[in-house]
Amino acid sequence: MMFDQRMQQLRTRLSEADIDCAVITDDDSVYYLTGYYDYLHMDFGRPTILIVPRDGDSLLITPAMEKDMAEAAARVDRIAEWNDGLGSEWREQLPAAMAGEGRVGIEPDLMPAVVRNYLDRIVEPRRLTDVMPVIAGMRMIKSPDELLLARHAGQVAMAMMNAGRAAIGANVPEFEVALATSAAGTRKAAELLAAHYDDKCMSPNTHFLQIMASGRDITKPHHRASTRIMRHGDPVFLCFCGMTNFHRFKLGFDRTFWIGEVKDKIQRDVYETAVASQAAALAVLRPGVTAETVHAAYADVIQAAGHDYPFRCGRATGYSFLEKPELVFGDKTVLQPGMVLAVDGSVSVAGSFRAQVGDSFIVTEDGYEQITDHPKSLQDMIL
Repeated sequence: MMFDQRMQQLRTRLSEADIDCAVITDDDSVYYLTGYYDYLHMDFGRPTILIVPRDGDSLLITPAMEKDMAEAAARVDRIAEWNDGLGSEWREQLPAAMAGEGRVGIEPDLMPAVVRNYLDRIVEPRRLTDVMPVIAGMRMIKSPDELLLARHAGQVAMAMMNAGRAAIGANVPEFEVALATSAAGTRKAAELLAAHYDDKCMSPNTHFLQIMASGRDITKPHHRASTRIMRHGDPVFLCFCGMTNFHRFKLGFDRTFWIGEVKDKIQRDVYETAVASQAAALAVLRPGVTAETVHAAYADVIQAAGHDYPFRCGRATGYSFLEKPELVFGDKTVLQPGMVLAVDGSVSVAGSFRAQVGDSFIVTEDGYEQITDHPKSLQDMIL
């Protein structure tokens, strides 16, 4: 089974890195390795901890209220429950699991402070090491099963984009667009879950506030749908980088529209530059090039048009919104087949206008496969 294979691969990589035990608290990595997910996790102050020794039984420490879910889903050797206020709660199992002199791999950038503070009390600093590169390296190249998830996530994203486009109009409040996208994405996800997957507990519902902005708010990249009434001539930005979360697999996808007409020539020019910057990135997107090479092609177009140096061109996605590599200056990761990347084109003019187009792609043996698709020519963006 997929999760058993991943666990074995992790043990092999721990041995190669001379790490005796991994302590994993990132909920996306816990799911990646075991198939178990807990929607509440640290949001309600309840740590879930996966311990994987390179030799020995894996252990999942999880709140007692999640017992049925853990036993049904988790591919681990042992489950230890803990309850609020009883004994030492989630700490009970850790001293024995951390005993000895071996190196303990942790996720320093992802581990909840309450767990890290406790580990620092029971494990000597010299024994702690960073296991994040080991796990990130595993997660970079997607399996055939994950690539199928990515393609299905693309279908969900496109259903949302089409519904959002259809809902945009003069005298329409932004939140009506969000309602339309959520309903369309949920229905498409439910259709795909029923046709292709056996996990009856997996929710089809979208569960992220719609990122969108219209009119003068267009320069706010992560503005959420509000009660603002859209007007004729308004630019409208739709982003699904959070809502595209099918079967826990994430993608990036966004577009900029106008209602009725583009009144300002500057907006036209900025939008065309954004599209050209994405096209430049895609012209070099293929295995064997570095992540920063893709970013450089995109940034060159934007700066040549007289705009400021831009934020990253994109990022890898998967079970997390942000994975490795990032398409940004300084990331020298060599792209490989099986990576899933969100690739943007974007230009911002402070206080004036912002345009962005973005899609997700699978890196293939000879280039890429596009898994989100929507028109992007300026004429097609005028509704």
